[in-house]
Amino acid sequence: MSYLDATTDLYKNAALTPDVGLCCTTTPIWKFPGLEIPMIMQEMNYGCGSTISAQDLINNPKILYVGVGGGMELLQFSYFSRQKGGVIGVDVVDEMLEASRKNFILAEEQNDWFKSEFVELKKGDALNLPIDDETIDVAAQNCLFNIFKAEDLNKALKEMYRVLKPHGRLVMSDPTCEQEMNETLRNDDHLRALCLSGSIPIAEYIKALTDVGFGTIEIRGRRPYRILDPENYPTEELIFIESIEVCAIKDPMPADGPCVFTGKAAIYFGKEDHFDDQNGHFLLKNQPLAVCDKTAGALASLERKDIYISESTFHYNGGGCC
Repeated sequence: MSYLDATTDLYKNAALTPDVGLCCTTTPIWKFPGLEIPMIMQEMNYGCGSTISAQDLINNPKILYVGVGGGMELLQFSYFSRQKGGVIGVDVVDEMLEASRKNFILAEEQNDWFKSEFVELKKGDALNLPIDDETIDVAAQNCLFNIFKAEDLNKALKEMYRVLKPHGRLVMSDPTCEQEMNETLRNDDHLRALCLSGSIPIAEYIKALTDVGFGTIEIRGRRPYRILDPENYPTEELIFIESIEVCAIKDPMPADGPCVFTGKAAIYFGKEDHFDDQNGHFLLKNQPLAVCDKTAGALASLERKDIYISESTFHYNGGGCC
C-alpha cells in the first residue's frame, strides 16, 4: 500500500465516521452575516487553518477547492460566489463526496440563500485535476498538500498553477516543521496521512511554490499545531509542528526573483518627510510600510541609520511595497 492509498483509506473512514479530533486548529470558523454552518460540517472540518479570506473573493469568483472534507469551506466559498457551479469541489474519495452532498442539504435548510447547485462536486485527483486551463480565479486546499512527497507536491502545485487564471490566487493551509524529522517518521504512511510526518520547513514550502512559477507569496498566518513526543511517536526529541496560511499569486515572476511577504515592515524616521530609494519604494516618515523579504534586504543593504527593518511576523494581509 502506498502513502496515497493510506491517505484515501483514512479519509474514507473519516467520511463514514466523523472524527472531530483528526485535525485541530485555533483558527476561528468564520461565520459571516446570514451564514449558518451545520454542526456536522464543523465536526468534519479536517483542516489545520482557514483558506477563507474576503479579500480574495470579490466579483463572483470561480473557485476550486481540492479535498472537500465535509463541505464546510465549500459552503463558505459559496457565500461569496452565489452562482450555479461557482464553486468546484474535487476529491478522490467517493465517500467524502457523498458526505458533502448530504451536508449541503442540511446547509440549504439552515441558509435560505444557499443552493446545492452553487457547488459542483467532481471525482478527481489533485495530481491530475479535472479542470480546464486558466479557468479558476481562486484555488484552495487545506491540510492536504503537506501529505505529498516532494515529487507529488510539485505535480499538485503545477496543476493548481495550470488551472488558475493570470493573477489568480492559490490559498492554502498546511502544517510545517522547522526541525529535522528522522526517516522512520518520514516513511510512516499513516503519520503522513495524518498530516504530521510530511511537514516541511517554511522556506522549502515557499520554494516549492516559486519553483512552479508563482511570483508573489503571502504568509498570512503561523500558529502552533502539534507536538510529536518520544512516548507516542518514533522520535528521540520533541518535534514542534506549526500550521501556516499562505496565498500564492500567479503574478509574472520578477526578473530579480519572487516577492515573498513574511510580515516584515520598513520604517523611515530620518530628517526629511520621506525616503525614496529610486527603485519604487517610497517611505513616508514614521509610517510603517509592509515590504517583501527581497525589498527588506535591499533597504538593509543601504546601511542607513534612519531606516528600521522589522523581523518577520509571519502575518501579512496586503499592501506595501509591491
